[in-house]
Amino acid sequence: MNIIDIINKKRNSQILTSEEIQFVIDSYLNNSIKDYQMSSLLMAICINGMTEEETINLTTSMLNSGKIIDLREIEGIKVDKHSTGGVGDKTTLIVIPLVASCGVKVVKMSGRGLGFTGGTIDKLEAIPGFKTKLSIREIIDQVNEIGICNAYGNNNLVPADKKIYALRDTTGTVDSIPLIASSIMSKKLASGVDKIVIDLKVGNGAFMKNLEDAKKLARLMIKIGKNHNKEVVCILSNMNQPLGNMIGNSLEVLEAMETLEGKGPTDITNLSLIIAAYMVSLGLNISVNDALEMVKQKLIDKSAYNKFLEFVNYQNGNINKLIVKSKKLEIKSTKSGFISKIDTEKLGYVVMELGAGRSNIYDDIDYSVGIKLHKKIGDTVNVQEKLITVYYNKEVENIHERIMNCFKIVDDVVEIPNLIYGVIE
Repeated sequence: MNIIDIINKKRNSQILTSEEIQFVIDSYLNNSIKDYQMSSLLMAICINGMTEEETINLTTSMLNSGKIIDLREIEGIKVDKHSTGGVGDKTTLIVIPLVASCGVKVVKMSGRGLGFTGGTIDKLEAIPGFKTKLSIREIIDQVNEIGICNAYGNNNLVPADKKIYALRDTTGTVDSIPLIASSIMSKKLASGVDKIVIDLKVGNGAFMKNLEDAKKLARLMIKIGKNHNKEVVCILSNMNQPLGNMIGNSLEVLEAMETLEGKGPTDITNLSLIIAAYMVSLGLNISVNDALEMVKQKLIDKSAYNKFLEFVNYQNGNINKLIVKSKKLEIKSTKSGFISKIDTEKLGYVVMELGAGRSNIYDDIDYSVGIKLHKKIGDTVNVQEKLITVYYNKEVENIHERIMNCFKIVDDVVEIPNLIYGVIE
């Protein structure tokens, strides 16, 4: 068996056997297969795709490339959530305390952001002192004690995915449904939870640009989960505009806290409640409607907010020392009308250039910078009315023009878009 034959086979749209896929993963990890050879195979997969069986086999090989966390010492059903990435997506900070306050055990492994989408670990590390690197023993003890944990994915988990993902990001091979599915599911399966809810973002600010591809990805991830005896639910949500009003690490933590206090924007509140309801439904084996009523009550009576504070304090975070830059710049509209479109990806890149994100994995980030949106799709806006407030530490060239170019303003009334396109179980 050799890599050239396997590359040629996939280049010719032939199906790879499980043994060939295992050979590729093992050989790439031990450096027998070089980056340029793996890049060639990844590109062939991007162009010609993979069958469901190939994707399941790839996921299994990646999963078994490292440690799989054993959570049997934690009593009850363990649930997790995953987001495929978006701009202003701070749902994890809201959802996991909501779910834990209902008595469901939440074990969440998260990562750092790269490119225009933010990472949950970056948001948590914006809280001074917050400890994201935990041992398996610490995770188990914490969840047994307070029912909730959010930690940085251990380096021993799915090393094949870490190595392959870094290569995909630099070789134009990110946009592939089989590769996305195997990457997400290998990590989720390695975390050792019983049930998983995936918030699958769709739109111009997400990796999945259209609903048809998002549905294919959802069904594939559900099938991979079933193959490993894990129940997976996919919620398809709108990422054609930022989620909530804040983009930037410290700003998003503040907005998450406001949401948990019942004062958050409608979109982030409603999406968080729906995600939490599905997680609670899976964790307690009750109907989604009953679970939704439960999580709404936990929001109203501040149980979820108090659970958030308990969780932050347990992981050594000092929420009172959260910093947001005091230097502000107001971007005002140059015309009147209705907001009909926001180029979310371009807006995300502006925030990245402010210092809130990374262009590569080694970049340092400024937790204190970001932007606040004053207008969303469907809102009216007048000339010289505020569109965005920028919190900054360094100048970004042509920022006024670039931000204005992210907004399309029309004369006719615009309907507020649907937040959730559907749920696939």
